[in-house]
Amino acid sequence: MRMKSLLIVDDQTGIRLLLDEIFRTEGHLTTLVANGLKAIQEIEHKIPDCVLLDMNMPGLDGLEVLRRIKKGWPEIPVIMMTAYTNSDLQAEIIESGATTFFEKPFNISEMVEVVNKILRS
Repeated sequence: MRMKSLLIVDDQTGIRLLLDEIFRTEGHLTTLVANGLKAIQEIEHKIPDCVLLDMNMPGLDGLEVLRRIKKGWPEIPVIMMTAYTNSDLQAEIIESGATTFFEKPFNISEMVEVVNKILRS
């Protein structure tokens, strides 16, 4: 069985490194990028099995990146991560095509469970 690939998009180095370590330990291939533009470029280069995407980033925000991913590659599951959320934003995230979202600070074991379930399906 081939290893599943995960694209981790967050402008905070600490979060990228934490998620990288956790998901590599789970046996996944990880690619880390710090902004939305790099995320799109990375997907054009190699389509990941799943994307973990931060909402608030400089330049292209997570919602815009999500819309672009869903327009170009609707089959890629995207999990949004956000520190600031309200019911309008939650609805917009889901309507824009995100599989699910996590509020920061998130429960790591919950996120691992959700990502592993997506990558197994």
